[in-house]
Amino acid sequence: MTETGDATPVVRRAEAVEYEAVDAADGLEKGVLVDESDGAPNFAMRRFTLAAGAEVPEHTNAVEHEQYVLEGEYVVGIDDEEYAVEAGDSLLIPAGTVHWYRNESDEPGAFICVVPNGDDTIELVE
Repeated sequence: MTETGDATPVVRRAEAVEYEAVDAADGLEKGVLVDESDGAPNFAMRRFTLAAGAEVPEHTNAVEHEQYVLEGEYVVGIDDEEYAVEAGDSLLIPAGTVHWYRNESDEPGAFICVVPNGDDTIELVE
């Protein structure tokens, strides 16, 4: 773990977060809340929005993901299981685990995703 003695506090207002489309899926957008470019020594925290009707294909990541559902209801596939999640639910998706998302509702979903700093190779499952 990295020493935190040199880190400087950061407060980022919601309106200052810029969202961008995620190439792997239509209807998925990512906003970086805090990461190593802000001096965060260990983790990046991002907020994702999943539009109504959006699907994220099966994929794996090189790093673990901890997620907290902020709003909406959607389905998360992890390995061979499907989970209906809603606001207040939390998930751990271990590194290398196949997972996907599907928002079958008429409302958008949103979640916080925390990952370790560093490279995160994403591979689509064919």
